Amino acid sequence: MEAQYLREDASRIATAADRQATTRHECGSALRYQLASYSFLLPWLIGFFALTLGPALSSLYLSFTDYDLVDTPYWIGIGNYARIASDDPRFLKAMQVTFTFVVLSVPLKLTFALAIAITLNKGLRGLTFFRAVFYLPSLIGASVAIAVLWRQIFAGDGLLNKLLASVFGYEGPSWISTPGTALYTIVLLAVWQFGSPMIIFLAGLRQIPQDMYEAASIDGAGARRQFLKITLPLLTPVIFFNAVIQTIDAFKAFTSAFVISNGSGGPIDSTLFYTLYLYQEAFVNFRIGYASALAWVLVVIICIFTALSFLSARFWVHYDD
Repeated sequence: MEAQYLREDASRIATAADRQATTRHECGSALRYQLASYSFLLPWLIGFFALTLGPALSSLYLSFTDYDLVDTPYWIGIGNYARIASDDPRFLKAMQVTFTFVVLSVPLKLTFALAIAITLNKGLRGLTFFRAVFYLPSLIGASVAIAVLWRQIFAGDGLLNKLLASVFGYEGPSWISTPGTALYTIVLLAVWQFGSPMIIFLAGLRQIPQDMYEAASIDGAGARRQFLKITLPLLTPVIFFNAVIQTIDAFKAFTSAFVISNGSGGPIDSTLFYTLYLYQEAFVNFRIGYASALAWVLVVIICIFTALSFLSARFWVHYDD
């Protein structure tokens, strides 16, 4: 009997040892897996903390200081924000120009992108080629080279005026130097960069079941009614996504206004985008603290618009459920 107890004790000890070994092995495997995961995430984490979060927090601190890149930052509290709210007419002008640009460029770009996407969704030959060609402006449209080209097209002796003179005999103005038309040339450049939302619209159109259109055709619904009653409602999640993304991008627009106006925002501040004014305050006037406050005001404006978009989405965005 005593020998049997000894054998049972030995068996229990061996089982416990096996479980401990298995646990150690599993813990070691889990740790190695986590270390491997974090090693792949490490470049992104370094970039996020060093190039995004760190500068953002530094900018937040500088927005409460008077700083000119040379002297030590001097704490002034909400002085920069008070000046923005009460004593800066160029801030109001930059807001007006930026809001005008957003209101004009975003709906026009989305409308044009949707129209092209619907056309490409008809089953055209060489769809991949046309999709790549139409997407190309989104890749190169925000570059300095395209902005310089745009400036040459709409200059007083540019390609557009030469075409108007040769075809209609009309001597056009310098579109980029006239206060009444300068902003609209930049709006046109933004609309030309419709490739990204067009691709997303096309993907959304491909997800709409064709049998819904067939059933609507049998019931006598025409193309216009099918578009209003089937395509638009089922495409509202994609429209919402594109609208939010393009609105944020429009608020951050900088390169085209900087190149076309030579960094001045002219003529007569007609192309003084908010980001361009921020750049002038930071790197022309060297008011880094004030520019940082302007940057955080822009962040708040974008957050407000995004929040309002999400709040309004429940009234017009239709999901599968």
